[in-house]
Amino acid sequence: MPGPAPNPNSRHRQSGKASNGTVTLPASGYDGPVPDWPLANDPSTAEVDLWGSLWLKPQAVMWAREGSERVVARYVLVTVLAEDPSNPSAALLAEVRQMEDRLGLSPMAMKRLMWVVGDPVSDRPALAEVKSLDRFADL
Repeated sequence: MPGPAPNPNSRHRQSGKASNGTVTLPASGYDGPVPDWPLANDPSTAEVDLWGSLWLKPQAVMWAREGSERVVARYVLVTVLAEDPSNPSAALLAEVRQMEDRLGLSPMAMKRLMWVVGDPVSDRPALAEVKSLDRFADL
């Protein structure tokens, strides 16, 4: 049995998804402004670098749309801690993996969220059409 019919009033139905439920993200990535760091701490250099690189990803389009800046910032904090070789922690690595799933940062997570990255060629603006240059033939 295929299950219940989709709810037309659900948040997913109102988020700009295609009729098949998928959201196509731009292959060129998020082109909006990188949000200010939303947490009370002063971020470290590693946190600033990761924060900036995450906001270039296609998934950042959805994070900005959904107001997920604080969630992304917490992901940055936990990831930097988990990647510190002086503090190995299986619990931190497990938390990073769970947060990656919620933020769509793995192929399986993107599939579950029904996010797809668009074709890089179709994301580019169309080229101008060249008109006939016959008017210059008489010169």
